[in-house]
Amino acid sequence: MFDSLSARLGQVFDTLRKRGALTESHVDEALREVRVALLDADVALPVVKDFIVTVREKAVGQDFVLSVSPAQFVVKIVHDRLIEMLGKEAAGLDLRARPPVPVLIVGLQGSGKTTTTAKIAHHLTNRDKKQVLMASLDVHRPAAQEQLRMLGERAGVSTLPIVADQTTVDIARRAMDSARLRGMDVVLLDTAGRLTIDEGMMAEAAAVKAIVNPAEVLLVADALTGQNAISTAKGFSDRLGITGIVLTRVDGDPRGGGALSMRAVTGCPIKFIGTGESMDALEAFHPDRVASRILGMGDVVSLVEKAAETVEAGRAEKLEAKLRAGRFDLEDYAEQLRQMDKMGGMNGLMGLLPGLGKVKKQMKNANVDERMLLRQRAIISSMTPQERQKSKILNGSRRRRIATGSGTTVQEVNRLLKQHYQMANMVNKMGKMGKKKLARSGFSGMPGFPGMPR
Repeated sequence: MFDSLSARLGQVFDTLRKRGALTESHVDEALREVRVALLDADVALPVVKDFIVTVREKAVGQDFVLSVSPAQFVVKIVHDRLIEMLGKEAAGLDLRARPPVPVLIVGLQGSGKTTTTAKIAHHLTNRDKKQVLMASLDVHRPAAQEQLRMLGERAGVSTLPIVADQTTVDIARRAMDSARLRGMDVVLLDTAGRLTIDEGMMAEAAAVKAIVNPAEVLLVADALTGQNAISTAKGFSDRLGITGIVLTRVDGDPRGGGALSMRAVTGCPIKFIGTGESMDALEAFHPDRVASRILGMGDVVSLVEKAAETVEAGRAEKLEAKLRAGRFDLEDYAEQLRQMDKMGGMNGLMGLLPGLGKVKKQMKNANVDERMLLRQRAIISSMTPQERQKSKILNGSRRRRIATGSGTTVQEVNRLLKQHYQMANMVNKMGKMGKKKLARSGFSGMPGFPGMPR
């Protein structure tokens, strides 16, 4: 998300940095480019106008701090204004009520509402250690309740047993009664959606809200629908009084205008963003971190959090011991690829590291992408355990067999072995360091970046 906007703003600020001393005309010229970049990113026009006016008021006629260049000062103003637009502070779920706490999930059909319900349940169960019950109130879409049941099994979360011919309100009552009897902490109520906002859907959701009195009413909106997502959010907010927004499919939205506009248009905080298909592909929304990503400053805090969540302590310690001994075989290389995939893949990680926008472009030009990493994993999987541990025995015939078995070419096998050789040499040098130096180097279980252009 925000790739195109980040690239455009990066060009604008690179131009500003070359100016040295900034005049009012320079600021105006830069803000015109920022305005075009925001509009191209599908940010709502009223939001763009307000953004530009506020930034200009703060940027023009100011006395710059001596230790900060004028361009850096303007970047800071834009950064601060982005944070304000996105909501200033992270807003988590407010579950401060007598359990079981009801949470109503609303949205249009096709927005990913049911899958998001399961992701939120998984998040509450695994991170917050809550006992969660999910209930589908969708009596209109065929197999909607069965879909939630299957997702519940996948997420390891309880779902309300399906009873035929019950109304939406009856299911909601039964869900709350069942949760009380079972001592549940949270009840997630997945309502029915429609292709467009209509009175029937709104009335149904309003009736459930009146009965269960939810602590949160979360709107699930598809980031890929751009301006339509903004109008949808406004419609639900006006009728149901939503308390938060969950943006889905942000991994497929290079513009990100919906996220920038939604908070400003509705006044409701974005609480989560969906970043993929897996159950753990749901992130808490942090305005300051997102603003930093947009301006190419990275998000190291989120990177560390992802590492803490995904890197298994036992494997990290085992890898660290091997690194201290100066050993790094192809099994270790494959493990780094697996860890990278669990942390969001190459693109996901690159977006969290500061100043790597240009490197991402280099990687694209060098045809380095997620598919290449999958092919590398396939190559290593086609090797015998002995070959993974002793890559020196990989002669020509073995390499041809591995290429055939993995559906790749000998050239790709050779390229992988060369990259492993370079990493192994680096690890061998690091093995001569003490434990403290190794930890400071960042190799204690943290995934590297195989395949990056050198």
